[in-house]
Amino acid sequence: MTNQTIYVPDIGGAEGAEVVELLVSVGDSVDVEQSLIVLESDKASMEIPASHAGVVVELKMAVGDQLAEGDAILVVEVLGETEVENKSVVASSDAPAPDETLVPTEPVVAVSSETKMTSDSEQAVSDVVIDVPDIGTDGDVEVVEICVAVGDVLQEGDSIVVLESDKASMEVPAPTAGEVTELLVAEGANVSKGSQLIKLRAAVASSPVAPVAISESTETSAAPTDPSKSNAVSNATPGKADGHTASVRPAGPALAETASTADLYVGPAVRKLAREFGADLTLVTGTGPKGRILKEDLQAFVAKQLAAPSPVHREVGGAIPVVADIDFAKFGPVRREERSRIDKVTAANMSKSWLNVPHVTQFDDADITDLETFRASLKAESERRGSKLSPVPFVIKAVAIALNANPKMKSSLAEQGEALVYKDYCHIGMAVDTPNGLVVPVIRDADKRSIWDLSDEIRTLAAKAKDKKLKPDEMQGAVFTVSSLGNIGGKGFTPIVNTPEVGILGISKASTQPVWDGSEFQPRVMLPVSLSYDHRVVNGGDAGRFLTYLVTLLGDIRQLAMN
Repeated sequence: MTNQTIYVPDIGGAEGAEVVELLVSVGDSVDVEQSLIVLESDKASMEIPASHAGVVVELKMAVGDQLAEGDAILVVEVLGETEVENKSVVASSDAPAPDETLVPTEPVVAVSSETKMTSDSEQAVSDVVIDVPDIGTDGDVEVVEICVAVGDVLQEGDSIVVLESDKASMEVPAPTAGEVTELLVAEGANVSKGSQLIKLRAAVASSPVAPVAISESTETSAAPTDPSKSNAVSNATPGKADGHTASVRPAGPALAETASTADLYVGPAVRKLAREFGADLTLVTGTGPKGRILKEDLQAFVAKQLAAPSPVHREVGGAIPVVADIDFAKFGPVRREERSRIDKVTAANMSKSWLNVPHVTQFDDADITDLETFRASLKAESERRGSKLSPVPFVIKAVAIALNANPKMKSSLAEQGEALVYKDYCHIGMAVDTPNGLVVPVIRDADKRSIWDLSDEIRTLAAKAKDKKLKPDEMQGAVFTVSSLGNIGGKGFTPIVNTPEVGILGISKASTQPVWDGSEFQPRVMLPVSLSYDHRVVNGGDAGRFLTYLVTLLGDIRQLAMN
């Protein structure tokens, strides 16, 4: 047995075709004509078959490499002569004779031409008819798109039409430059190899030599003016030990398709561009015939993704159907009013938090009977200070103490959820209802302040909020938020976490309730509290310990005094 290197054969002049798929691996047994890799240029895809049977012992390239004619693909350990004949009897019966010229498999466009001399220039005008090339199938295929119009000036390699079979689509490139003078096919028509597509008028330099007629039976490569390409097939590729030239077959036709995009109507050039962008073609909506994805569709998709505010928001919100606007005026009189900027910002933030944070809410009742008795005893002192002492300062103080005892409740996610940031400060946000919408001023270092200091700060911030005089830094930096409905009413609610915080406390209206003390019911002032938290960070145990400690602090005023 001997080792044989298999090289890239003539691929119709394509330079730098990309390896988009490996069909074999080291240790695999391959037969003659078995496909080894899939190459893709910006015009077509093609499978490279094995010129020898054997066992793959080494790969000379990898997916993503750029290959050209003569580049090494892999090394096979060739079987003995008898074994080769036995293994390749079927392939050899269909193979061409050794001296037979092989046809390259990138779409090769057949043309017929008629040359006319001009009287006032040194040029000749050649009318070229471009036909359907060999597309890897004998059946009819449909013309799903005509990419040119009469009068268009084409460059060599420009797409002319898009053909589509029941398995794939392919673009037919122009083999030469020229002006489109006539369309010979219409969209929706069924064509096959040799069918006429368009007529071009190409200007070529005049010569005393008689023009060469290129008939329909003569197949040329994509660069017919390069004489070196015309004999590239018959000449042995440098470096090939046996001088055999392998034929190249189009991949189904002209598209190497993955399982995820195999059913998409998209040409090779667009697929290549999508790989360069890193775009998922399954998310792109095609606007071409039968939903074919055009280059413009891909560019619009990428532009839209880049303009989106955040990948997280896009992924979460993208699948949510839009609520259609309704003309309410048809049901009766209506009045339209523009929302305030604060209202719209609040709505956006709440939506963002609700969509991204897995919310859990726990409820409890705090017995604030002793706290209310103590607060009532301070009425004279409040009047002397010119202050009004509500239950809220006591709640803020208790929350600050409970947060320091349970630091996870004032942490935040960082690095896309890979880490937690624990904050050694204790700034608490306080939701304030204003005529312009909900705002959340922040009380700095709430754990270090006295009840009287907290009371004054709360009144000052609330007044500034209602007068729209809050500064930006007075609404930033909170580690936790308290939302109090106060005397508005209600027995409980589920507040939405104000991200990037991981918790928020809701306070409802206190009321006198009969509470069993072990021997009889006693009237007690009960304050409903509800704790919502981000379940990605806070577990039920964390939340339970925090809420239990908070209720204990509010139930025993001495605990607040001791902290």
